[in-house]
Amino acid sequence: MNSDEMKKGMERAPQRSLLKALGLTDVEISRPLIGIASAASEMIPGHMHLQEIVEAVKKGVIMAGGTPLAFPCPGVCDGLAMGHRGMHFSLPSRELIADAVEIMASAMPFDGLVLVSNCDKITPGMLMAMGRMNIPALLVSGGPMLAGRHKNQAIDLVTVFEAVGKVKAGQMAEEELRQIENAACPGAGSCAGLFTANSMNALSEVLGLSLRGNGTIPAVYAERIRLAKLSGMQVLELVKNDIRPRSLVNEDSFWNAVAVDLAMGGSTNTVLHLPAIAASFALNFHIDLFDQLSRRVPHICSLSPVGNHHIEDLHHAGGVYAVAKRLLDNDLFKAAAGTVHMQTFGELLAAVHVLDDDVIRPLAHPYHAEGGIAILYGNLAENGAVIKQSGVPAKIRCHKGPARVFEDGETAAREILAGAIQKGDVVVIRNEGPKGGPGMREMLSPTSALAGMGLIGEVVLITDGRFSGGSKGAVIGHVAPEAAEGGLIGLVRDRDEIEFDLHKRTINLLIGSEEIAQRSQRAKVFAPRCRSSVLQRYAAWVQSAHTGAVFKDMT
Repeated sequence: MNSDEMKKGMERAPQRSLLKALGLTDVEISRPLIGIASAASEMIPGHMHLQEIVEAVKKGVIMAGGTPLAFPCPGVCDGLAMGHRGMHFSLPSRELIADAVEIMASAMPFDGLVLVSNCDKITPGMLMAMGRMNIPALLVSGGPMLAGRHKNQAIDLVTVFEAVGKVKAGQMAEEELRQIENAACPGAGSCAGLFTANSMNALSEVLGLSLRGNGTIPAVYAERIRLAKLSGMQVLELVKNDIRPRSLVNEDSFWNAVAVDLAMGGSTNTVLHLPAIAASFALNFHIDLFDQLSRRVPHICSLSPVGNHHIEDLHHAGGVYAVAKRLLDNDLFKAAAGTVHMQTFGELLAAVHVLDDDVIRPLAHPYHAEGGIAILYGNLAENGAVIKQSGVPAKIRCHKGPARVFEDGETAAREILAGAIQKGDVVVIRNEGPKGGPGMREMLSPTSALAGMGLIGEVVLITDGRFSGGSKGAVIGHVAPEAAEGGLIGLVRDRDEIEFDLHKRTINLLIGSEEIAQRSQRAKVFAPRCRSSVLQRYAAWVQSAHTGAVFKDMT
């Protein structure tokens, strides 16, 4: 498929007439038509400047001899959607974004695509579209926000969430909370820590689907504008050489992405997005790869929310490529994987150096001996559950305690802030999975409440929902099967004992099989809580979290 189908030949005079209504000349129409999918909006800090990125991409396309044509895509800010009904719609928006790009690039065939993204579901949705469409394409994000400053310390959005808990616990005055609120998010860009948005923008580099620097160049740097121009120019090289995403991306690419993710300590949401992206490329991917590699790849970057460094620090230390170079030098990165630079990683990494050994540590001196993410199994998670082990305090890496059961995240957060949770408790939040939510909401409010109340090292939290990249502590998500699909998490009662062992990678409900059978017989039939037509369709089509929450195959 290319633009000639729409514009070439006598029979396409009507289509050319419509293109001329846009102000295009015959010369512009004759050139390669490059679609620019833009998530620009006035609602999201990570998107507020994307029109400037789009204009830079357009200039690059024109300089390289193409004709740019931009079109919009939707986007949800998880931070603004957090803690209320809006979060139901965040993960479903990933599928909508992929669909939107596929619709536009199919109905009006382009010769190439540049996908202008930022934030949590937009980047993975656009990467999924690249795999589906398989026309020459690359992604350029709007880049990360700079960290804020408070009392001469770097802060970010998660600092604000956690400060709310500190005020509730009597550990902080409301006036200081207001100061933090005013300082935490200083301007444009995706939130400054290694949360989901920045994790996925970084992994787009490792997958070979964006130019170097895409994941770390701060949004407000002129370097970001230059990157956008170079991206616009590079897509014409991909078109000229007929280099398509599926010719670049293979199983080695995803192996590399998981390895770098574990080394950096990225968001647990990558365990949802990488399988979904792999499926769009028709590649096999299982979440066990995270656990297999986490035992081999140490955690060498300590970025917020786990550590004190931010994405700007990673950028100045050499960026994502410098992390990859550390791994390559230790035979933990596959050099033959391709990139939109039209060179292999082996060729590109030859000249890369780490510029700060504290931000990107040598593998012999890691922050943690194992990678940032682990996969747990047991009777509570027969198909797996996910934990960001780099954020788990040492004192609670093995724990047995009584369950405190909640049917949604809001109730759990209120009870935590009200002081109802005691040291040693195991908080269980269920009916928040892909189908049960519907939409698999993030549980940042409950986890931030635990942090603010000083319970991060004292309490385990388990959910069939998911976590923001800003969450930390012994918080276990993506429990599969979820409650809505008959998972055992739906049968847990208050005061049941639950045992968690990070070393053994296990999570179990400590009741007998006969009791489980009796509870199953009395279990209520699941009924989705949200009546939105969008969410009803989503609940009907979506699969389990361990698949990446992809839709059922309709073929």
